[in-house]
Amino acid sequence: MSLRLSRPKVVRCSPVTARSKDQPQDDPQRAAPRRERRLTRRGWTVLLSFVLLLAFGLLGAFVRVPYVGLGPGPTFDTLGESEGVPVVTVQGPVRTYETSGELRMTTVSLSDEVTLFGALGMWASGRYALDPREQYFKPGQTQEEVEQENTEQFQSSQGQAETAALRELGKPVKVYADQVVRDGPAADAIEAGDELVEVHGSQIDEAADVVKALEDTKPGDRVSLTVRTDGQQERTISVRLAERPEDIGGDFGYLGLTPVDRADVNFDISIKLEDIGGPSAGLMFALAIMDRLQPEDLVDGKHVAGTGEINSAGKVGEIGGISFKLVAAREAGAEAFLVPAGNCAEAKGNAPDGLELIKVGNLGEAVDALAALRAGDPIPKC
Repeated sequence: MSLRLSRPKVVRCSPVTARSKDQPQDDPQRAAPRRERRLTRRGWTVLLSFVLLLAFGLLGAFVRVPYVGLGPGPTFDTLGESEGVPVVTVQGPVRTYETSGELRMTTVSLSDEVTLFGALGMWASGRYALDPREQYFKPGQTQEEVEQENTEQFQSSQGQAETAALRELGKPVKVYADQVVRDGPAADAIEAGDELVEVHGSQIDEAADVVKALEDTKPGDRVSLTVRTDGQQERTISVRLAERPEDIGGDFGYLGLTPVDRADVNFDISIKLEDIGGPSAGLMFALAIMDRLQPEDLVDGKHVAGTGEINSAGKVGEIGGISFKLVAAREAGAEAFLVPAGNCAEAKGNAPDGLELIKVGNLGEAVDALAALRAGDPIPKC
């Protein structure tokens, strides 16, 4: 093996000579020129990565996505209290009865103004769903307008629930003109609050009878109305029908009023629940009213939850968000859930373990199903 030895490199230095006193001395404070420091390629990469990460963080935290988040909302026992106040109160000269157990209404939580990170978190949790915002907010509609609309629906559902419950208990129900369209065909003949006794020769027992009575008419026809104001003597008047507005539809005559059913009783029912909107609590309100006004305990200590829109005739309509309501009910300790017949298919595929699904199509069926549940008899299941 051959080795090549390299000779050491000789560094030659300038000879040091003696300085005269007249020669200037080197300034020790005078620094050598500093080299300009520049970022390396790695430094530029780190800086760019930080800027991108910061931008993404700001976008994720503040930029809103066109979706709303849906999830299980709070539940309320309609036989109990909310914030120290009874949910359902009956006042006046009527006997009320003690109740036991729970009749729990359920809600869906809707989160608006969802950010990108918020949406990702909801999706990853598996507890929430994201829906396009346009399904819940009309173009140009504000949050305040949506809340107002939901509040009005909630208040309407309370009135429908009250009438349905009292009708089921055998109390007399009358039909009134709830609203009269200004400058409409009936505007000069009747006022809001007048009782509707007959329309076009047909006796009126519920609000739906008014529309049925007009189905064989056409615009321009004259029809007779028998009404009563403040319990006074009946009077019959003649009204010429007009064409129906496009947003209402139909090819028969237009009367220009909105009928509503109201129970004819001498006591008052109030329902108090804050920050809740929509019509889907009607069924549970109606059952709670009935439980207060009849000696038979509807649930007899059991914990029952449910949902469903209800009309004054007691028909139970389907609602949205049933899967979230089932989760909320089970987490609140419910053993059984009253499901509108139209929601049964969806409910079966999303029912939590231990929650029995009871199918109901109207208020009477709900009462019968609860009686079967108390007795341990077979119930109509989804």
